[in-house]
Amino acid sequence: MSEGERESEVRPVAPAGAPEQDPRIEGEKHPIVKMLALGAIASIIGVAVVLWIDWFPEPATTGADDIDLVYDVLLIASVPILVLVMAVVLYCVYKFRARPGDMRDGAPIHGNARLEVVWVTIPFILVSALAVYGWIVLDDLEAKQPNELKVNVTARQFTWGFGYPGEEVRSDTLVLPKDRPVEFRINTEDVIHSFWVPEFRLKSDAVPGLTTKIRLTPNRIGRYQVVCAELCGIGHSVMRQLVRVVEPSEFDSWLADQRAAAQEGQGS
Repeated sequence: MSEGERESEVRPVAPAGAPEQDPRIEGEKHPIVKMLALGAIASIIGVAVVLWIDWFPEPATTGADDIDLVYDVLLIASVPILVLVMAVVLYCVYKFRARPGDMRDGAPIHGNARLEVVWVTIPFILVSALAVYGWIVLDDLEAKQPNELKVNVTARQFTWGFGYPGEEVRSDTLVLPKDRPVEFRINTEDVIHSFWVPEFRLKSDAVPGLTTKIRLTPNRIGRYQVVCAELCGIGHSVMRQLVRVVEPSEFDSWLADQRAAAQEGQGS
C-alpha cells in the first residue's frame, strides 16, 4: 500500500455541517401574498384600460352588441391571468436573482401536487366556461331566420364578387337591405381568404373546395368595406370591396336595375 493510500485511510472525515440558509429568501415568509396583491391592483387597472379602449367601429348588425360583449368578457378573463402570471415572474426575477459573484446553486425545491392540480383545474374550468358561452352566442346569432336574403360571396386574388341567386344578379358591390336577415355563402376560386366587414363583426374563411356560411341582419344604413382578414398574397392589403346597406325600397330598385342591365347585356 502506498504512503498516500495509508494517509487517506487514517485521515479523519469532517462531519457534515448544517445546510447553509439561502440569504435570498431569508425573512420572506409569505411572498405569494405580496405577489397576489400587486397582481390584483394591476389587474384592475388593466381591465379598466382594455374596456375603455374602443376596439371596433360602430356596429351595423343586430348581433354586433352580443359579439362585443363576448369580446369584453374574454378581455376581463384574460387580463388578470396575464397580469398575475407576469407579476409572479417579475417578482421572482427581482427577489430571487443571483447577486454579483454568487456562484452557489439555488435552494432545492420540491414539487407541490396540490398546487399543480389547482393550476390545471382552474384554467380548464375557465376555458370550458368561456367556450360554452361563446358557442351559445354564436349558435343564437347563426340561427336560421324567415325571409332570408341569399348572397353568394366569391373570393379571388384580389377581389370579391357577389351573386344574388334568387334574382340572377351579380355585382362587384355588396348591396344589402336594412333589417332583412342575410345568409352569406362564401367560397373561393384560388387560395384561402376571409370575408369580414368590421361593422358586422362576424367573419368566415373562404376555403378552396368548401362553402362556408354566416348569417347576420344589417340594421344601420351606411357604406362599409369588405376586408380580407387572411393573408392571401401580395395584394392582400388592397382586397377590399364596397358594402352598401340601404332601405328595402332602394334595394328593390337596385335589383330591378341590375336585372335590366343583365338582360340588355344578354340581348346584345
